[in-house]
Amino acid sequence: MTVDQQALAALFMDARTHNGWQDKPVSDELLAKIYDLTKMGPTSANCCPARFVFIRSPQAKENLKPCLSSGNLEKTMTAPVTVIAAMDATFYEKLPFLFPHTDARAWFTSSPAMAEETAFRNASLQAGYLIMAARALGLDTGAMSGFDKARVDEAFFAGTSWKSNFLINLGYGDTSKLFARLPRLPFDDACLLA
Repeated sequence: MTVDQQALAALFMDARTHNGWQDKPVSDELLAKIYDLTKMGPTSANCCPARFVFIRSPQAKENLKPCLSSGNLEKTMTAPVTVIAAMDATFYEKLPFLFPHTDARAWFTSSPAMAEETAFRNASLQAGYLIMAARALGLDTGAMSGFDKARVDEAFFAGTSWKSNFLINLGYGDTSKLFARLPRLPFDDACLLA
């Protein structure tokens, strides 16, 4: 099964990193739908290490503000929602529920390095799913680095096993603030057939 051209356009061809936002709210119900799609994307051993904080209240925005680089400040403060895409360093504690076929938890409790690598890789993959889910449901996105990870972790995850990865602004984009589309690498520069 393939998706139609309209879906391909929404997900890839017309997808842009937005820097400005319309003054239009994003409902909590829509955020729940985005997560419900995101969680269905596959991860290794169904480990599901991603954790998401949907920052939408004025107080949460103020808590995030001092963590942002100056170049990301305005677009983040004006976005209806900013997502902290994070990972749970102890994701393996959920594996008896998520992957009950065997004792997968033991794979990670015996190797902190393997747990860290697995959490980072799969949480990044899940954050990509979240971007695609948001686009599929009619929102625009703007993923970004440019923040103080340690400050975000202290402000939002102190005393937990969650760690931030990157931020994603969500909302209805203001197309007047888009940059011109930049080039992409051609197949021969980015790919090898082996």
